[in-house]
Amino acid sequence: MEEKILVIDDEMHIVELLKFNLEVNGYIVDYSLDSFEGYHKAKELKPNLILLDWMLPNISGIDVLKKIREDEDLKDTPVIMLTAKNMERDKVKGLEEGADDYITKPFGIKELLARINSVLRRYNMTTNKVEDVLTVKDIRMDLIKHEVTKKDKKIDLTIKEFDLLKLLLQNKGKVLSRNFLLDKVWGYEYFGETRTVDVHIRYLRKKIENDGEKYIETIRGIGYKIS
Repeated sequence: MEEKILVIDDEMHIVELLKFNLEVNGYIVDYSLDSFEGYHKAKELKPNLILLDWMLPNISGIDVLKKIREDEDLKDTPVIMLTAKNMERDKVKGLEEGADDYITKPFGIKELLARINSVLRRYNMTTNKVEDVLTVKDIRMDLIKHEVTKKDKKIDLTIKEFDLLKLLLQNKGKVLSRNFLLDKVWGYEYFGETRTVDVHIRYLRKKIENDGEKYIETIRGIGYKIS
């Protein structure tokens, strides 16, 4: 998926330079020349990253940054400050207010691209963390404790049943083919038939659907999903 970058800077020649180079490198770019418009555009677009100039008309980039960090929808959006200010105290202030990085003008495009890649990589590593607890309806799987409960009562599962249920929960709402489940749970070195998956799904259903509540849906000719 292409990542969106919002540039908030009142110098059009800087905006044009950034837009051209970022688009050449595969980013979707939008911009604003005004701090108020930039903030509202950020709320509308929900970009993957914001390049924010410090010296903006109306309110400063630092004040825009504060509003971003106070906004529930934007508070986790990575922000790189662009500025001619090169004093250490200014850099520290920007970072203390929540900037993820800081680059001074004039800057080289290669350096800026490297900083953008670094910030996005850190952000994606943080947001893509595997959840410790997976749920569907009244079933709860705790990956740390390796425990499954239904209505707070523990369900005893074999290792393969646990792994099957985990895979279904991690892909809730998606149809997973028998071959996919076989590869992920039993491994590529396993030479059994996909019927193995059907047998374990049947065992799993007996344990989690023992009160008539349905969780696992069979998609004829394809596989299974949980939703």
